Amino acid sequence: MTECSPETSVPDWIIDHPETRAVFQELGIDYSCGGKLLELACREEGLLEQHVLAKLHDVNNGGVQTAIQLSRK
Repeated sequence: MTECSPETSVPDWIIDHPETRAVFQELGIDYSCGGKLLELACREEGLLEQHVLAKLHDVNNGGVQTAIQLSRK
């Protein structure tokens, strides 16, 4: 299992942490995007990377999803 970061591809997030699939679906990020890095996917969707990462790590750590407002740029 790899350490997931903004430089991790979206499909690798799903492979290593299947529980994060719901976050990608909620945010409208295509997780079959041909290996696109998370940072690029966030930029293309107009999402703040640090908020997306916080939500992914929260779900990944088994916590209740935080009430982070995923502000659009």
